[in-house]
This record gives sequence, C-alpha cells and structure tokens, in this order.
Amino acid sequence: MRIVFIASECVPFSKTGGLADVVGALPEALQALGHKVEVIIPRYRATKPGTILPHASNLTVPLTSGFKSAAIQRGDIIKGVQHYFVDCPELFDRDGLYQTKDGKDYPDNALRFAAFSLAALEALKHVSESPEIIHCHDWQTSLAPVYLKRLYASDPFFRQTSTVLTIHNLGYPGLFPAEVLSQITLDSDLFNIDGLEFFGKVNFLKGGILFSDFITTVSRRYAAEIQTPELGYGLDGVLRSRADRIQGILNGVDYEAWNPATDRLIPARYTPQNLEGKKACKKALLMRMGVTQPALDRPVIGIVSRFAIQKGFDLISEIAEELVKTGVYIVALGAGEPKYEQLFRELAAQYPDRFLVKIAYDNELAHQIEAGSDIFLMPSRYEPCGLNQIYSLKYGTVPVVRATGGLDDTIQEFDGKEGTGFKFSDYSAAALLGAIQKALEFYRRPAAWAQVMQNGMSQDFSWTVSARSYAEIYERLRAAKVRTKMAS
Repeated sequence: MRIVFIASECVPFSKTGGLADVVGALPEALQALGHKVEVIIPRYRATKPGTILPHASNLTVPLTSGFKSAAIQRGDIIKGVQHYFVDCPELFDRDGLYQTKDGKDYPDNALRFAAFSLAALEALKHVSESPEIIHCHDWQTSLAPVYLKRLYASDPFFRQTSTVLTIHNLGYPGLFPAEVLSQITLDSDLFNIDGLEFFGKVNFLKGGILFSDFITTVSRRYAAEIQTPELGYGLDGVLRSRADRIQGILNGVDYEAWNPATDRLIPARYTPQNLEGKKACKKALLMRMGVTQPALDRPVIGIVSRFAIQKGFDLISEIAEELVKTGVYIVALGAGEPKYEQLFRELAAQYPDRFLVKIAYDNELAHQIEAGSDIFLMPSRYEPCGLNQIYSLKYGTVPVVRATGGLDDTIQEFDGKEGTGFKFSDYSAAALLGAIQKALEFYRRPAAWAQVMQNGMSQDFSWTVSARSYAEIYERLRAAKVRTKMAS
C-alpha cells in the first residue's frame, strides 16, 4: 500500500513533543513491513530545506481569506521513508512551531494549519500515485479528512483513498472563533452541532473525528477514557457515536535510542545480565546534580517531564515533606508552565540535598536520569500513552504511575513475583504517597527488587507490534473501498 502521513512535526526535522517521535518512527516500521510510506510536514525556520520540486514550486492554496503560495520540497529519505516539506514562509518561517517565544499561540494558527492541510493534499497530486491511506495526526491536520470529503469528493485522484486520524491528546482540540470557518474554504453549513461547531467556536479536531474513516488513539485505555465525560473534553458524545471506528494502539519506542546496553549518553552501559553499570550511573547522576558524597543506598526517584497540570505535580507539593522523611533523592528535569517550574524551584530551595532539579530540556540528562534512578515517577491526571515509563522499564528503573491511559496499559502491578511497577488509581496525594511507600518497601528487599527490575527489562514495546496493528486497519479500509467500488 501507499501510505502518506500528514503531520505538523516529525523527528529529526521538527519537534515539540511525542507526536514528532511517533511520526518519525511509525512510518519507518510500516516501511519495514513492505509498505510505501511518505511523510509531509511543514518546513519551519529551523528545518533544513530540501530540494524544491520543479513541478510543485508554486502551489496555490485556495483559502477564502486570501490565496497562499507554497512550494513542495523533497526532504531526506530515512530508512526508506521519503519526507516532503510544505514551504510557505509567510506561515511557517517563525521561531516556534505553534507559539511565540513568550508561550502564546500564534493568532493565525487556524489559517496556518488549514493552509498546510490543503497544500499537503495538493502536493500529493504532484509527487506520485494516489495513496490508499492518508494518516493524519491531532488537530493540526484534522481538516484534511474534511477537505477530502467536501472539496475533493469528486476528484478521481482520491477515489481509492481512506483517512485515519490519530488523537495523541484530546486536551488540545484546536478551538478557534466562529468567523474562522469563512476563512478556510469550508461552507457555513458545517457550523452546527453535527459539524465543526463546538459551543460557539470551530473545533478542528471534531471535524477530523466526524470526517475520518477511522480513528485511533495511542493506548487502549485512552480510547475508552476519551469517550467519558471526565476525559472527553466535551467531545465524548461525538466519539461514542463513532465507537465502532475507534481503536487504541499503544505507541512503540525506539530501542536504538533508548537501550542501556548501547546508550552512549550514559556514563556506563549495562544489561539485565550485568547491572553493575547501573550503579555507576546512579553515582554519576547524583554527582552531576550537585551531591558531593552520594549515599548510594538511598533510592533515587527520577522525573523527566513537561511541567504541566496534566502531569500531576500538584500532588508532589502535598507530599514533599513526607518524601524527604523517607530519605530518597528526587531528581527532576523539565520545563513548561511557570507555576510548576516555580514549584520545583521552591522544593529545591527548601530541600537542597533531596530535591535535585534542572529546569530545562536536556536530552542527555534525560537519558542519565533513566539510567541512574531506581524509581521513575509519573503521577499524571491523564496520560494518552506516555513514553518515559516504557523507557524506564528498559533501564531497570521501576515505574510508579497513576493507573490512567497508557500508563495503565503498560505497567503491571508488582506482587512480589509478577509485574513491572506500582500503580495508584485515586488522584490524590495520599494515593500517590501510598504507591511510593509500597515501592520503597520492595526496594528494601533486594531479591524482590531485582525481580521487578528484571521483569521490566524483559518487556518489548518496539514499534513493530504497533505497526502491524495499524497495517491491519489500513487493510480493512482498503478492502472496504474495493467492495464499494465493486458494488457501484
């Protein structure tokens, strides 16, 4: 099959979060299964330019607010996957992907990503044959399925094309003022409860949910959670109406980058058969974070995260004193909302020999925290998939997580023999503290702790398994198109 990914970011070209990792890795896994896969993303200021395609050097993007001109560039081929860039400097030659330097959304984001979706569809008609699948991601490309069914419904090029939308985080739906609809080449009849209207605004993600042929999320548990009022963000009814077309597929991880046996970013490598290197990593981590005489018998709790309300850090402030009493070190790395950056700064100032904090994005330190910690903490309010808990398993760093979304799917409660970590359900400081205390009780039992470490390190969350699940969906959609064609 020919499969095309349309997305707003993709490693190694552009990244703000896990979406870029998925769009970088999943196409490669599908290509390895024998499919032809291409990726189309915007060319941002920080993206190294590709070669302009002569026959697609001046595409006209027909926005009703005013035509835009874009050029299609051929980017790198990575593990067989061809990447293309939509180059429209007026819209994408900016410092950030979605926000200004002071963290505010660009006011024209609706026009930017509507134009990108249109340009990507037009680009497909200039680069090769018709795709069987167009796979879109989050609100930024949710209009592509809408455009296909509204603007391109009679275009023979897309007659055999089906669309898949992956929701990576429903908490970011792409909400814009009602007047946006008249600017993005969509008719006003879509501004109703059965269309893109959402409490008086235009909801891009709702459009993708309604117009895509199939919807996926990034874990089984999250697929169920977003169909509830608690985590549905007002779209739970719409999602329930399409429940037969929704499937949760857990994200994979890149074990080439995240493997303690080969990781060049950590001070010592190690394997399940020889864990001596992990002890060296623990000592090096504590010394890097300013502990001159590390007490290696004390457990290290690691945190690597975006600092946001979603991640549950308000609970940590409630139990900070109790954590300090246990004698643990807490090593935290991240950046994000000023409120939570300030929280960690205050904890580090109050408990300088226990809370070891760096406010930043630091990939090397992230690897070193995974390798040097004994426990990894993710107390999220919700977590569509999560990757760090999966990295932690590979590094023999035992996760303590809230039983939500992908955290619940990937971590099994340790009972002394079976299981890979520790979970709590109630979103409360008491429940979090209880899970940490349970982990610490097992930490003081070396044989049991060695067992839970080994259990985690033996898990396999590679992309191959996930890619096969996506390929099965694509095959079903292609078969349905064939049946429809034969019936007509």
